[in-house]
Amino acid sequence: MKKILLVIVFIVVVGFTSVFFISFFPKKSSETNSFELTISERVKNTMAQMTLEEKIGQMLIVYYSNSTVDDFLKKTIEEVKPGGFILMKENITTYDNTVKFISDLQQFSKIPMMITIDQEGGNVQRLQYLTDKNPLYIPYMYDLGNMGDSELAYRVGKVMAEQLKTLGVNVTFAPVVDIYSNPNNTVIGKRSFGSTPELVSNMSCSLARGLEDNGIIATYKHFPGHGDTATDSHSALPIITKSYEELKNLELIPFQQAIENDAKIIMVGHLALPNITGSNIPTSLSKTIVTDILKKDLGFQGLVVTDALNMGALTKNYSYEEIYIKAIEAGVDLLLMPNGSRNAVSIIQKNISEERINESVEKILTFKYTYLKDYQLLDSSYLNNDSQQAIIQQISNESSSQ
Repeated sequence: MKKILLVIVFIVVVGFTSVFFISFFPKKSSETNSFELTISERVKNTMAQMTLEEKIGQMLIVYYSNSTVDDFLKKTIEEVKPGGFILMKENITTYDNTVKFISDLQQFSKIPMMITIDQEGGNVQRLQYLTDKNPLYIPYMYDLGNMGDSELAYRVGKVMAEQLKTLGVNVTFAPVVDIYSNPNNTVIGKRSFGSTPELVSNMSCSLARGLEDNGIIATYKHFPGHGDTATDSHSALPIITKSYEELKNLELIPFQQAIENDAKIIMVGHLALPNITGSNIPTSLSKTIVTDILKKDLGFQGLVVTDALNMGALTKNYSYEEIYIKAIEAGVDLLLMPNGSRNAVSIIQKNISEERINESVEKILTFKYTYLKDYQLLDSSYLNNDSQQAIIQQISNESSSQ
């Protein structure tokens, strides 16, 4: 009988002790891998599992002229693993189809994709291509700039963010921070907030905060300033003969302000500054412009993306192989709209060191794990509602009274 009692006591004590230790030292969760990883640890772990080709894929923001994620695009996403996708008018049809298109892009990508769009206001707002909805029209930024009201600019940024979050977009290529200093400039024109660096700086930073406080990452463009050109870089290479000192006193001021206000992405334009670079090399391919000025002199540590690589300013003067190599060697992190993602990966793999590729990929993954999380899709009522209309109406009323 004593032996039985001793056994029972032993079982009770062991059981209590086990419960105590289990309670005090909780079991490791397989889902969280025991402890929450830091962002840098997540980045390191992800990169350790990536092939060189997969790393290069993260440096590409691709496009595709279809309104569905068909087998070809699905295979491209799964094999190339591009870092992002830019929505063009061909991708935007009905509201439901567009939401599904973006959802499918993310579904087939193991690493969250940057879903980007040109949504500036005025004549550059892709949401206007929705066929069964009537998104609220955002006026030209020049009209908003005429108001001189940075708080209003913030609220407009909020409206723009709400609209984009109804679809699944997470990055917009706006605001334009070019200074409208040349009246013959037709490619920028009223896309700019105005003609002074102070106005452009204040309004663009406020709009960007409105975007980012509401879940959409802003992109400041077109570095180092596309406002004093008469040539459209979509068709030819603009040449600006200003010195570095002249740029610092005008065009670079809004970019410096953006950097001081935690700019996360800056887009480099395609223009030539021969008095600074010593040649007519486009700024997007120039190490002097991207690394020496933007990164070192201005201190920008975020992501550098090119303007579209299929624009005439580049393609009339360089092969795609030259474009990819020179852009990455210049210090660019993201190539926008390469001509064939598989071909781009192959060219970069053969010509760029893995050390240089790792430098950009680490920044890209850090950006994604920091900002592309906790995304909540808004319903279609946020494309156009009464509160948004009241905000935009303030611009329309002022513009009509002038």
